[in-house]
Parts: sequence; structure tokens; C-alpha cells
Amino acid sequence: MKSEPELDAEALAADAEQQAADASTRSRVARSILQHGPSTANDLAGRLGLTPAAVRRHLTVLATTGHVTSHEQRVYGHRGRGRPAKVFALTDSGRCEFFQAYDRLAIDALGYLREVAGSGAVETFAAQVAEAVTERFRGLAPEYDNPTEALVEALTAEGFVASLQPVASGVQLCQYHCPVAHVAAEFPELCEAETRVFATLLDSHVQRLATIAHGDGVCTTHVPRPVAPAMHPSPTGRTS
Repeated sequence: MKSEPELDAEALAADAEQQAADASTRSRVARSILQHGPSTANDLAGRLGLTPAAVRRHLTVLATTGHVTSHEQRVYGHRGRGRPAKVFALTDSGRCEFFQAYDRLAIDALGYLREVAGSGAVETFAAQVAEAVTERFRGLAPEYDNPTEALVEALTAEGFVASLQPVASGVQLCQYHCPVAHVAAEFPELCEAETRVFATLLDSHVQRLATIAHGDGVCTTHVPRPVAPAMHPSPTGRTS
């Protein structure tokens, strides 16, 4: 028979192994939210091959540590019985867990560029970065009747995990992940260039309402509904 110290050592080893496995699974849950945007427990369970109960257990821990937050899922149109599902999103603290050394390198490089070449050089660089979305959009646009939907696909393909949410005055373009959030927090020129690209591609006066770089949970851009021709003023000042 094993001695008590041996049994204690085995129990400690098993406990440490379980804690490591749980930490690894929580990291997978958080990374899935990072890559796919705010998700329900069922969404995560399907993507990760886990049971919803197991996912909820890990989400509870992530919420306790301040790495995720939750809200009730918005339902458009008829809602069935029961309470809406909870949607879980990463907090800024949760995103910081994925902070990489190359973010610091990019921040330092842009800081040096600004120092030696001025702010105009940073703005030019930001415009070039945003051009990647433009190129994606041009390749996808012929497949869509609505250019806003093409932009969503282009952004998602570039790692921004985008979607559209209808509002009374148009739609809100939501980006649930920003691959350059830490850099954009130091250099808002990146967000500004991106917003200008949106306006150009959609031929619309879009308005940026929130950004992950500034601590918001989601990058949100309002895209107003196009004005109907009948609402345009005529030369006499009357609507046609």
C-alpha cells in the first residue's frame, strides 16, 4: 500500500494537472471570443467541442477575474419563451492577456517614425494599413447588393470580426475584435484612417461611436440610411 505522503503527493499532482487543464480550456474559451466576437455559452460549446455546462463554468471564472462581461442577447423580431441567452464579451483586461511583444515593437516603431518624419508620416502609414480593407472590399463587392455587407465580410477577413446591427436611422457596423487595438490606443491615426475608408467605400457620412482602442467593448460605426430621392430639396427649396 502507498504511504500517506505518497498519496498526498499524487493528489497534489492530480490537482495541479487539473488546474493546468482548466487554465488551458479557459484560454481557449477566451481566444474563441476574441476571434469570433461576443458569444453565448452554446456558441462556444459548439466551436470548442465542450458541453454548455462546462463552458459556463469557465465563463464564471473568467467573469470573476474580470476578463469577460455579459449581457442579455438582443432579439430582433418575435422572441420565444424564456429569458434571452447571455452573450459574453472580453473586457479590456481580457484582451490584454493576448498582448504580444510585436505590439510594443509596432508602438516603438511608429513613435520613432513620428519623431524623425513628423505626424504626417504616421497618417500616411495609417492610410496604407487601412488600404488592406479596401482591397478586400473591392474583391468582395461584386458578390453583394449591399456594400455595407461586403464591408463586413472584408473586415472579418482581415481579422476584425464584424457584423451589422439595425437601428432606427440606419445600421451600426460593429467590430468585435481589433488586431491593432493596443497600437491604435497610442496612435489614433489608425482608427481615423479606417473611418475615412468606411466613408469612401460606402459613399456615406459615417460616424465612429466607439472603439476598442479607447476602452470600449466593441468598435461601433454608425452608417446612416441613405436619403430617399423624394426627400432631396428641389431647386425651389421644396422637396421633390
